[in-house]
Amino acid sequence: MNRYILRRLVQAIPTLFGITLLSFMLMLATPGDPITTITFNPNSSPEATAKLRRQLGLDQPPLVQYGYWLIGNDWVHIDVDGDGEGDVYGTRRGFLRGDLGQSIQYRRPVLDLILERVPATLQLTFSGVLLGYLIGIPVGLFSAAKHRSWFDQGARVLSVIGDAVPSFWLALILIIVFSVNLGWLPMSGMRDITRMEARFDLGETIRYMIMPVSVLSLGIIAFISRFTRTQVLEVMGQDYVRTAYAKGLSGRRVLWIHVIRNALMPVATFLGPTLGSLLGGAVIIEQVFSWPGMGRMIVDAVSQRDYPLIMGTVVISAVLYILGVLFSDVLYSLIDPRVRLQ
Repeated sequence: MNRYILRRLVQAIPTLFGITLLSFMLMLATPGDPITTITFNPNSSPEATAKLRRQLGLDQPPLVQYGYWLIGNDWVHIDVDGDGEGDVYGTRRGFLRGDLGQSIQYRRPVLDLILERVPATLQLTFSGVLLGYLIGIPVGLFSAAKHRSWFDQGARVLSVIGDAVPSFWLALILIIVFSVNLGWLPMSGMRDITRMEARFDLGETIRYMIMPVSVLSLGIIAFISRFTRTQVLEVMGQDYVRTAYAKGLSGRRVLWIHVIRNALMPVATFLGPTLGSLLGGAVIIEQVFSWPGMGRMIVDAVSQRDYPLIMGTVVISAVLYILGVLFSDVLYSLIDPRVRLQ
């Protein structure tokens, strides 16, 4: 097992660098220039702007700029604000030596900014995945057990609707109904459950989480319920299930002992990738509900052309997704002893 995990981590290294290279090239191809964000000041001279561009390496070819991001570049001290003080930009060590650089917009280390926002995003995504699986799996099991019943037909229709409804539209509808009209739930923001405050109110925290978690989990519920139903129906058609019925076992015993465990193994493999994809897919939800997570920070970074911050969020999201896929592989082997990770 340990050898398998180590080999997968080593294999993930080229994937990670491929993601960073592709993201970097796409980022440079987008319209806009981070220099305009830095030098948005009437006191900055064209000479200072040109010097800053040269010292940041933005006058170099794209591959050279990518090399600066990988292996590092010198810190830049230049007075672009006209206040007599040298403002600091750039990075010294580079990604290969554990430095994601300094944000152009916030003028702080990128890693510090990400670590401040990751807990809020994890709080949202973990809750969404947990709710999606807790509801989606029972709905799929019951739909398969009551195949072609009114519940099965209704669940299939609702799953299609859940996949088709845009998340931003549903979020706005929930805000209008439950916040504006009824006043039951807060419109935006969050209560940080990671901070040990003197007076921690779990009920108030849940009130802030109800709407964003519900919107985020809707697509998971639709997919997991439909996929679980398909897997259960497929397993119920296997020879060993028919043999169990022929031996006189009750339908409930066959379902719980012979069907569910084998049907849920493929469902478990989606847990890791789902969690990894939601970390990047929560951008819209965080933006609509003003949730202070990585999603909002990514939007701000793109709008301000904050290249170091954009690349830092890409790296963290890619690492979390790769770890999620690895977690699914290990979980699958634990559920099914017949699978050997070699």
